[in-house]
Amino acid sequence: MSLIRVLFAILFPPLSVFDKGCGSFVIVFILTLLGWVPGVIAALIILNNPNNEN
Repeated sequence: MSLIRVLFAILFPPLSVFDKGCGSFVIVFILTLLGWVPGVIAALIILNNPNNEN
């Protein structure tokens, strides 16, 4: 996980997981609409998942 990805996850959570798949993007987008903190947490979890490397 690079520093730029972490900054994107904090500032714009849906953009940080854009290349991880449509499902990840939609989930993070919905969580970000519900609240910024859930979106950031979900984005960081998805980015830190070693099984989902692209």
